[in-house]
Amino acid sequence: MKAIFKAEKRNTLAEQIVVKLRNAIISGKIKPGERLIEKEIAEAMQIGRNAVREAFRCLEREGYLTIIPFKGASVTMHDNEQIRQMFEVMSELEGICARLAVQRMTRDDLDRIESLHAELEMHYKNNESQAYLEVNWSLHDFIQSLAKNEVLNKLIAELRQRISLYREKQLYQPNRFQASLLEHRQVLDAFRKKDATAAELLMRQHLLRQGASLTNGETKEP
Repeated sequence: MKAIFKAEKRNTLAEQIVVKLRNAIISGKIKPGERLIEKEIAEAMQIGRNAVREAFRCLEREGYLTIIPFKGASVTMHDNEQIRQMFEVMSELEGICARLAVQRMTRDDLDRIESLHAELEMHYKNNESQAYLEVNWSLHDFIQSLAKNEVLNKLIAELRQRISLYREKQLYQPNRFQASLLEHRQVLDAFRKKDATAAELLMRQHLLRQGASLTNGETKEP
């Protein structure tokens, strides 16, 4: 535990704990259902428990932890059917975003998408999965912003807190890193052709395949 929670100076203590716990959960060092004890973490970092409590609340909002009053915090557990359902809904929402984005984007917007995709290609070539994930989030966020729909934004934000853990984990499943890049290339091609229907379909398939990689189920593609 001490190796995970070794203190650093560049962020607040709560932010440090959030980063370390999130990474430990994603990497599997801390398992679904495992309890996290405030006192143990505070002692490992030689800090007060308030920072740990603040970090727990942040991770709960992101969907990584479940906090039960008087019982404490544990890593959130979802069964395969719950995971499948979350990706099913997110695929529809992000598919709509892609369609609207193609219809409403400018030339400068497409240039930005091209630039972000080039970063994905670079990080894939260098086998930099974490950097790839960070750019991937930026790309999906940018496409969402191009949809210019506040209702969609609110729906996606609510679900993203629960699904973010699994969207990161899926990249580490066998063959998903390469598959993710290939799927992004297809989505980019639809944007280049200004084919809103294809962009929606390909984005939906992209999300469904992410979920299927985690549940070992067949992708129910449209």
